[in-house]
Amino acid sequence: MTTSGTRIAVHSSVEPVFDPQYLVDALAERGVESQTTDDPAGFDGVVAFDHDESFLDAPWVHAITAGYDDYPVESYREYGVTFTNSTGIHGESVGETVCGMCLAFARRLHRYRDRQRGSEWDREPYEAAFTLGGERACVVGLGTLGRGVATRLDALGMDVVGVRRTPTPVPGVREVYTPDELHEAVSDARFVVLTVPLTAETRGMVGEAELDAMPADSYLVNVARGEVVEQSALVAALESGSIAGAGLDALDPEPLPEDSPLWGMDEVLLTPHVAAMTNDYHEAVADLVATNADRLAGGEGPVNRVV
Repeated sequence: MTTSGTRIAVHSSVEPVFDPQYLVDALAERGVESQTTDDPAGFDGVVAFDHDESFLDAPWVHAITAGYDDYPVESYREYGVTFTNSTGIHGESVGETVCGMCLAFARRLHRYRDRQRGSEWDREPYEAAFTLGGERACVVGLGTLGRGVATRLDALGMDVVGVRRTPTPVPGVREVYTPDELHEAVSDARFVVLTVPLTAETRGMVGEAELDAMPADSYLVNVARGEVVEQSALVAALESGSIAGAGLDALDPEPLPEDSPLWGMDEVLLTPHVAAMTNDYHEAVADLVATNADRLAGGEGPVNRVV
């Protein structure tokens, strides 16, 4: 339990993820005073899902997400705002989401669910179903999210390789490639899983050339950001059959427009950016916020510091 005396504003922007009162109650259990408000003036920090201009006057902003590409990091730096994020808490939930998508495609569960709505008692073609054991998965991005994905795919018996800037060993990953070797890394992967943050380097990193480098029986799984993939190139690859399908939790734009052809594709699984969602999300955020409340009050640097 913290004894920092820190007062936290819980911004209403967290509502699409969880009821702000959940976080207020969880922080109270950890000895942190907090209140749901859209005016962080007078508080020692604010917890949010989206940026608000009022945050530039806050001493500390904490994002409940791992990604922070929607936050004006340089402005925070200019205004002297300490900015932290929630990296490190999503490896389990995102990893399980990826496993679920891979298992659905392999065991054809998505197609049987589709037929269930029409009371259709039909089997998939004999050659359609496969098992994950021995199949190769390439995890692009081996930070917290990627490692969470890799260890779980490895536990399913998959041959896991990965891509990261520094080719140092990662548990559960047989071989690590560097970004300049991306085409080689995906060339024989049944599943290519994107877990990179959105940066200038990763924006559009998967386009026509990268999709062409993937095998015709491969699946793209994106639990990163929609902008990492050139969506028009992905649609073209799916329509032409140059890849087998896609599991997409991140799209560009979001929400996905009603007229997008992705909605009607049998071999596409769409989820509304919920790979990290779990019913104790707020508890993990509360742990981070309480830890940093103590550290900041004690003059220490916070964990997960961005600025």
